[in-house]
Amino acid sequence: MDHCLLFFQSLLLAGYAYAHWLGSRRSFRLQAGVHSALLAASLAFLPIGPHATWWQTPTAGDPTGRILLVLAVSVGGPYLLLSSTAPLLQRWYSLAKPGRSPWRLYALSNFGSFLALLSYPFLIEPLLRLHSQVLIWSALYAGFAAVCAFAAWQMRAAGSAKPATESAPAAAAHPTRLTFLFWLVLAASGSVLLLATTNQICQEIAVNPFLWVAPLAVYLLTFVLTFERDRAYHRLGYAIAAGVIVPAGCMVQGSSAVMPLSVQLGVFLAALFIGCMICHGELARSRPTPAHLTAFYLTVAAGGALGGVLVAVLAPRIFTEFSEYPLGLSAACLIGFCGWAREGALRQWTSSNFAIRLPLMALLIGGFTAIVAATTAASQPALARQRNFYGILRVSENVDFNGIKRELKHGRILHGSQYVKSPQRSWPTTYYGPHSGVAMVLQALQRPNRRVAIVGLGTGTIAAWGRAGDTFRFYEINPAVESIARVWFSYLNDSAAHTEVVLGDARVQLQRELDAGQAHDFDAIAVDAFSSDAIPIHLLTAECADLYAQRLAPGGLLLLHVSNLTLNLLPVAEGVAQHLRWTSVILISAADTATGESAASWVLITANHEFLERAGLVQAGVHWVGKAPAAITWTDDFASLWHVLGVRK
Repeated sequence: MDHCLLFFQSLLLAGYAYAHWLGSRRSFRLQAGVHSALLAASLAFLPIGPHATWWQTPTAGDPTGRILLVLAVSVGGPYLLLSSTAPLLQRWYSLAKPGRSPWRLYALSNFGSFLALLSYPFLIEPLLRLHSQVLIWSALYAGFAAVCAFAAWQMRAAGSAKPATESAPAAAAHPTRLTFLFWLVLAASGSVLLLATTNQICQEIAVNPFLWVAPLAVYLLTFVLTFERDRAYHRLGYAIAAGVIVPAGCMVQGSSAVMPLSVQLGVFLAALFIGCMICHGELARSRPTPAHLTAFYLTVAAGGALGGVLVAVLAPRIFTEFSEYPLGLSAACLIGFCGWAREGALRQWTSSNFAIRLPLMALLIGGFTAIVAATTAASQPALARQRNFYGILRVSENVDFNGIKRELKHGRILHGSQYVKSPQRSWPTTYYGPHSGVAMVLQALQRPNRRVAIVGLGTGTIAAWGRAGDTFRFYEINPAVESIARVWFSYLNDSAAHTEVVLGDARVQLQRELDAGQAHDFDAIAVDAFSSDAIPIHLLTAECADLYAQRLAPGGLLLLHVSNLTLNLLPVAEGVAQHLRWTSVILISAADTATGESAASWVLITANHEFLERAGLVQAGVHWVGKAPAAITWTDDFASLWHVLGVRK
């Protein structure tokens, strides 16, 4: 999410730079001609859908470069022209109608983005296939290009008798370097706060794939409010509110393990709103005359891109925790303080002037409290923690009546645990215990020298079910998971089976091995990558199901781990079964503290009816004959999480 935002913020900067350059040309004829020509050239990028092979990362590790490259090749040209539209049209509007303020057009532009953001995941994605979306968007963009080119030529005709020269007062009001720096830091602070809050909510506390919409909606809303009406930003009220909500946000971040999700979400979103209202309110208060409009927007875009770089690129390499969140809150408070100071508030700070003293003290309290929180963020107890593109992994120890056990967590999501001392050390725990679906299937699969593929490594717990002569091959996209599984857990090393770990996207690696001649070589495939918020949809599509079938030996077994806190993936599993025309059985197990097991739901899909009868799995599980959930078949062209939103433990 933050890497996509980084791309669009960076291209927004490029678009605003182009608008600033073009809007500064004195010839309207030149402006109209250049912009119309580029609009026509951008049509060569249509349709915008990327080729299927572009997203396939060749190796494991940080895919940032590949993500940015795919976005640049597929939507770079059209988005560059789209991003330049708002400042360029506002520049032309201010020249064509000198007595009118162009700033409300910026609020309108952000309001359009706000509506698009809320409509896409709930109205467009659930109803339209990707191919249809691409065609519709491309047609709309072609229409936009035609209308924008027409507006440019209209401006050319209107301005042919009056060159775009600036008045003496406008030239005299040219912003200083400190003003440009002030705008840059304000925009960067808001951007940092948006991305840091998104990471904090979506990776750390709440496993709901739609929650990324909320922070971005709040961010856009603050732009709409502050640039639509000056009175929307009540400086004193927001400053005092920051002195309360910023320490609360830092406290909630440090106590996330014991605080209700609703409280956390409310505080984080409130802190984001207050912080962004301060940043964007100060931007609106300090905006220049329309003559310097494009320079202002260029600086704002540069700040947004800078914030994206700080959070998406630098923070994972510098911090082991989400320290950028309190730092973003601190920056919003302190730059808000500077906004007051640059207008002479410090000279009015007296013991009796509470209208100045209270808000300034509140901003200082919020700013310095957040700095203290950032410096202590890495002090949370943990045996180990690793942070990279995929988030933060933590290894911790706790005790139950079976003894000391180590746990691997990603935010609130448990990815496996192991008892430290024997004999409990050899126990498979959590979702893979003796009563789980995967354990029942592997114990019933009696053939010698079994070959089992597991998508998703975790702590490697499934390897505990390996026997001498077996080969268990794990596919894992996050290299940090393998290092943790080998250093802090012993399932891989202790297994009687030969264990292998293949790093990279499982679907890509399975397909490459198939292309290399490795077909029908697995007795079972266990797909165990659905327990967090980042649902890998491409591992549950019909096309991927065909890949599984090509890698399974005749009579092979496909296991899907569908335990999830937010999504009901059972209809999708049934869709996979119906696509393959195989039989599906759901195997549900309850939590058992005596064995260290967690509640788990596994779905077995196979054409091997003899195995099902011999193992008694139809009786042990819930056979979906006559009462199966309505199947949902995802494809590479259509998949919507909205259809499966519903709690399923």
